[in-house]
Amino acid sequence: MPSIKFHAAAVRVSLCLSLGTALLAGCASTPVKTSQPLQAGLYQDSFEAAGRLSINYRKDGNPESLTGKFNWSQTPGRIDVSLSSSMATIATISITPQSATLVQADKVPRVAKDLDTLTAESLGWSLPVSGLRDWLQGYATGADGKRFTATPANNNVLTADGWRLRFVSWQDETAARPMPKRIDAERVTNASADALAIRILIDGQG
Repeated sequence: MPSIKFHAAAVRVSLCLSLGTALLAGCASTPVKTSQPLQAGLYQDSFEAAGRLSINYRKDGNPESLTGKFNWSQTPGRIDVSLSSSMATIATISITPQSATLVQADKVPRVAKDLDTLTAESLGWSLPVSGLRDWLQGYATGADGKRFTATPANNNVLTADGWRLRFVSWQDETAARPMPKRIDAERVTNASADALAIRILIDGQG
C-alpha cells in the first residue's frame, strides 16, 4: 500500500487520529475510567491502543495516501484519538454521544454532531470509528447481523456497514484469545470515488 508523509493539505482534519472517520458512535458522556487489563475472550469497554495507520482514498477524483501514528483511548462515554507525524501531533479528535470535536494546531476547533460529518467536510473521506471500537479488539458485526470474533483460522469478514476486513496478523497467536496486530479494511462500494482502504498496525494495547 503506497504511503506518503502527512502534510498540511492532507491533514486539514487534524484528527486526533485522523484516523478520523466515523470512528465512533456510541459513547455516553461519563467520566473517563481507567482502562482495565485485557482479559481473554472479553470485550473491553475501556481500551487503549497505539500504532501506525496507512490510508488510501480518493479526493476530488484523485488518489491520495496518508501515513502516521495514532493513539486510541476509549471509555463507555468517550473516545479520544490522536494522529501524529514523526515530528509532532497533527490532530486530535474527541467523540461523545453529543458531538465530535477536531483540534488542530493553530486552528479553531471544529465541532460536528458526528465524526463522519466532521471528517467528510474536512478531508473528503470518513473513518469508521464505530467499527474501530470493535475491530481493534478483534470483533465485528457481520453482514448477517451476527457477532464476528476474529481468530487466526477465521480472519475475514464482510461487515454490516460495508467493510471487508482481514485480520492479517496477531499479537500472540498462541493466546487463548489472540488480539490483532495488523488489520486491513476496505470499504466495499461500486463507486470509485468512495474507494477507501485502511491498514492498521497495532504496536501496543492496554
